Amino acid sequence: MHTIAQVLLWLFAAQAQEGPAGSGFWQPADSLDRKRLFMAGGAGLLCYGAATTTLHYAWYREHERSRFHTFNDWGHWAHMDKWGHLFANYTYSYLTYGAARWTGMERGPALATAAGVSMLLQTTVELMDGFSAGWGYSWPDMAFNLAGTALFAGQEWLWHEQRIRVKVSNHFPTYDSRPIFARNSTASSSAAQRARELYGRSLPERLLKDYNGTTIWFSANPASFRRSKRPLLPWLNLAVGLGAGNLYGARSNHWVSPGGAQYSLQASHPRYRQFYLSLDVDLSRIPTRSGFLRFLLGALNWIKVPAPALEYNTRGQWRFHPVFW
Repeated sequence: MHTIAQVLLWLFAAQAQEGPAGSGFWQPADSLDRKRLFMAGGAGLLCYGAATTTLHYAWYREHERSRFHTFNDWGHWAHMDKWGHLFANYTYSYLTYGAARWTGMERGPALATAAGVSMLLQTTVELMDGFSAGWGYSWPDMAFNLAGTALFAGQEWLWHEQRIRVKVSNHFPTYDSRPIFARNSTASSSAAQRARELYGRSLPERLLKDYNGTTIWFSANPASFRRSKRPLLPWLNLAVGLGAGNLYGARSNHWVSPGGAQYSLQASHPRYRQFYLSLDVDLSRIPTRSGFLRFLLGALNWIKVPAPALEYNTRGQWRFHPVFW
């Protein structure tokens, strides 16, 4: 659902807050344009319905249903899922705001629209979880959803720009294929097999699911905090990243196979957190006269640009990555 919704919003996110108004298709309207409003709103409703239906049939229909209930998943996945929720709502707000401004909507209504759409998208997912026996409606998830929306809206309200952006990067870890043996039988598995069971095999599955390869970034633009009229590198950002490694289960690296075999990677593959310091580029601040290029750069501005990075992890290790993404 996240991917489908983002694709729709990219189509209309003209990034009005980053460029002057104009009459071209890629430029925001000077005043509310009903054609654009109906175009963006109609496409949004169509995509929302299609995404919700697809999510139901592709995922939730295959799992046991239950009465609505809540679920405390605080502490799962070393909190990487929570940072993912914050990133998703920030991104939805950012793209929806750009789309609303493209229609000619004023800042206040556009900001309210962005907040409403971002919360609607994530609340729909949480409600579906609430009726699923294996999960539940998560208040921690909703708190981070709200935090992502508030981070975007607060900056837009205070500064009329995004000085701190939330971005994402993904890499693909190489998993250990050496066999590990069950505690209560002669069955065997491996870290690689466990990762495939959790995160899938295909590229889209791993991009969406593999917490070991995901980094959430808070990318700040130093030039925007200074009052210099001509900063030397106005597009250069400083980014702090959060990641985790050796996650082979929500709470721990112990699991039981469908056949009852009990496995553990806790000793050989201990879980750890990662912290990164890197450079980034605020694509929306790259000067261009092309409305389409401004649109494209703005629409892709949720992706962290590959760059050198310094890592510290909770195993006490410092590592330098010449290029990290």
